[in-house]
Amino acid sequence: QVQLVESGGGLVQAGGSLRLSCAASGRTFSGYTMGWFRQTPGKEREFVAAIRWSEGNTYYADSVKGRFTISRDNAKNTVYLQMNSLKPEDTAVYYCAADQRGIVVFTILRQADYWGQGTQVTVSS
Repeated sequence: QVQLVESGGGLVQAGGSLRLSCAASGRTFSGYTMGWFRQTPGKEREFVAAIRWSEGNTYYADSVKGRFTISRDNAKNTVYLQMNSLKPEDTAVYYCAADQRGIVVFTILRQADYWGQGTQVTVSS
């Protein structure tokens, strides 16, 4: 049974930083795309960042490029999202996700095989 467990959300002032973690278990993720989405009430789910587990290639939404960094620790089966220079518009529930169908399904179609429960990030102005 695959589980994705997020941690690291919280309240931070604008300009501050947070690091989200996603601990993955239940299978090997070689060949998977893993990453983060976010959602606020009344809005569609938004792709944030992705990483190809095997190759390490990374992908970012334009809105976070240059501020957020996604990385993975293969030994710990964990994906991280380092978020710097946070803005109030980054406020959302952030979800970790994993998918084996390829980067287009993840980043464009915003679909994934597995999802975490979400962690709240609130950025105050």
